[in-house]
Amino acid sequence: MDTRFKNFIKVNLDLERGYETNGDLRDTLLSFSDSYIELIRAGFEGIISDDSFGPAEYERLTGIEFSDRETLRAYLRRMHDHLFTGTPEQPLPPG
Repeated sequence: MDTRFKNFIKVNLDLERGYETNGDLRDTLLSFSDSYIELIRAGFEGIISDDSFGPAEYERLTGIEFSDRETLRAYLRRMHDHLFTGTPEQPLPPG
């Protein structure tokens, strides 16, 4: 996993900020360079399709627990869609 993508997840989707859904995350991401945006897009696509990336790995990065891999993947797909296809609401991790 690319270090810059890992840092994006740690900083923006951690236990403290992962539950903030005020809509700023997409705007913040889109203010960066096209190459950085593409790196983040590729990072999401990579962890969604990576069978070795699961709830334990995500929890180590963010402090947020997911009950199973499919729940995590569904959340990551929704986050990807929010950031890159304009889905209006940022998804919430499990509460």
